[in-house]
Amino acid sequence: MLFNPENLKIGRKRRGVNKTELATLVGVDLRSVSAWEAGTAAPLGDNLLQLSEVLNLPPEFFSNFKGQMPEPEQVSFRAISKLTASKRDMALATSSIAFSFSNWLEQAYNLPVFDVPDLRDISDPTEAAQILRNEWGQGNQPISNMIHLLESKGVKVFSLALDMLEVDAFCTWRNETPFVFLNTKKSNARRRFDAAHELAHLVLHRHGNYSGRETEREADQFASAFLMPRDGVIPTKPRLLDINNSIKAKQEWGVSLAAYVVRMHSLEQITEWQYRSLFKQLSQRGYRKKEPYDHQKEQSKLLEFVLNDLRSENISLAKISNELQVGENDLIELCFDLVTIGLPSNPSPKLNNKNIKNHISIVVDNTT
Repeated sequence: MLFNPENLKIGRKRRGVNKTELATLVGVDLRSVSAWEAGTAAPLGDNLLQLSEVLNLPPEFFSNFKGQMPEPEQVSFRAISKLTASKRDMALATSSIAFSFSNWLEQAYNLPVFDVPDLRDISDPTEAAQILRNEWGQGNQPISNMIHLLESKGVKVFSLALDMLEVDAFCTWRNETPFVFLNTKKSNARRRFDAAHELAHLVLHRHGNYSGRETEREADQFASAFLMPRDGVIPTKPRLLDINNSIKAKQEWGVSLAAYVVRMHSLEQITEWQYRSLFKQLSQRGYRKKEPYDHQKEQSKLLEFVLNDLRSENISLAKISNELQVGENDLIELCFDLVTIGLPSNPSPKLNNKNIKNHISIVVDNTT
């Protein structure tokens, strides 16, 4: 079994521990861990088993796992200056596991094809949002499910683990495949906006520099216009735009109350005084922290379809994790709150990837 030092780095960073902490947990000195990660030495025997135990990864992970972390500049981290290096690296390591899982899914199933256009040449984010809506056949109606829409266009959507809740949603590319990671502990309205925000990065800043206030501002403008198109949201605006009517309207469009008020202000449908007054009421009622009358959380139709099929074939999560050489919990966390896992706990020795490869074509309904 040939030890891969890069895999040790991925495993350590995924668990959010530094070299010194790992050395203490394993019971070796710091020089040993540094040598392992530099590739000048390899952990053997008890040391390898200790690494496996403390990092909650199978021993084979350190040799057979086929994953690669993206560079930080390839990921759309928000406010990266405020994000600790540990949390950033945990997110990057999670991406590598998601890439591996996605490869497994692509080998086993006919997934929706990639259909995300490059709109970098469109200078106005709101115009780009309308262009994409038209290209994807969304018209000016509310989008019923952002996750379904993204999946239907070949975007891989996964969840951020509970130990990374300080990290906002982010996106990245693996070759020509786009990935979006959502913080599933947020309200559904905010998750939908996050999904549209990351979609903006995919189409406006593709393979470019994601960082900076300007790119974040553009992504917010795109998300607002994509979820609430001008020619759809203005005709449905209540005659009296008070808090109660705004709540009804924001439910129709599946956005947060704050996002709806901001959109109405940007479209000059309310005065500056009305805008400030509404936001004052939002704060007084606690609606800035707790979203009123939130929608039921959107879930992944693609992952639901896959897991239902695996259940029918008696293919367990343990079997998949064994094939990928990752921990079961790592796969569970990628799907957390996006789908109910419900796979059998014991692997089925009779089936493997070749048994189900291309035996079913997944079609994700993008009707809105």
